[in-house]
Amino acid sequence: MTLDELTNVSGWLTQTRIDAAILVAVNVVAALVILLVSMAVSSWAKRRIVSLSNNHQKLDDTLFGFLGNLAKYLILGIGIIFILNRFGIQTTSLAALIGAAGLAVGLALQGALKNLAAGVMIIMFRPFRQGDFIEAGSESGTVSEIQLFYTVLTTYDGLQIIVPNGDIWASSIINYSANSTRMMDLTIGVAYDADLKKTQSVLEELSTSDPRALSDPAPTIRVKALGDSSVDFTFRVWANSSDYWGLQSELLRKIKEAFDANDIGIPFPTRTLEVVQVPRIETA
Repeated sequence: MTLDELTNVSGWLTQTRIDAAILVAVNVVAALVILLVSMAVSSWAKRRIVSLSNNHQKLDDTLFGFLGNLAKYLILGIGIIFILNRFGIQTTSLAALIGAAGLAVGLALQGALKNLAAGVMIIMFRPFRQGDFIEAGSESGTVSEIQLFYTVLTTYDGLQIIVPNGDIWASSIINYSANSTRMMDLTIGVAYDADLKKTQSVLEELSTSDPRALSDPAPTIRVKALGDSSVDFTFRVWANSSDYWGLQSELLRKIKEAFDANDIGIPFPTRTLEVVQVPRIETA
């Protein structure tokens, strides 16, 4: 390198430029340190939150997975803000720009944001869990998966239904699996000429004939109403939720067989037609 070139380089390397280069290098190193620390802390926080559900079987995995991701991205967001401040970027104006962009995106994605908000509410408040049989949003089935935007149901015949969370949260939710026991409420009609005391005795015997029928609460058998063509009995039996459908099918079969064996008629709906003969009016 010639003397003139050395003179030009020494003239370009002023103290101001050296200080600026050192400041940039320090900021880059600090940004890398902040980024690495943020990534490490966010990953640790997520693992710590998720481990709470792993250590306690009664806690829901979906909820703590969501909370873990929320904590992770929140810590990363704070780290990015610190990095931007190191380089002198005004985060207040950036926040206003992000807010305006978020408003525009929100208006364009109202349906998606509605489902997202509903998904957060479902995950937070847990009206149902994976494996529950529910009826919501005009659909019913067993919950196989809960996501932020949708819930996946599996019907009794093996079909998969993907229901938007907004539709579920906006409607009434019936959770058939929430309680450990359920009441079977049947209406049994017998003929008007049937022996009501005998019918009562037969139904009471049947209500305790199956070990799946619970004795507490006790079964209830009462005359409910005098119908158009039958005397209606209320037949209420409690069972474990897992035994409900099997027990109901079995009891209906046993009731029919017991009525046949005891000559207790189950009437068909009947209608009586009365024909009235109108006298002929003779004209002159």
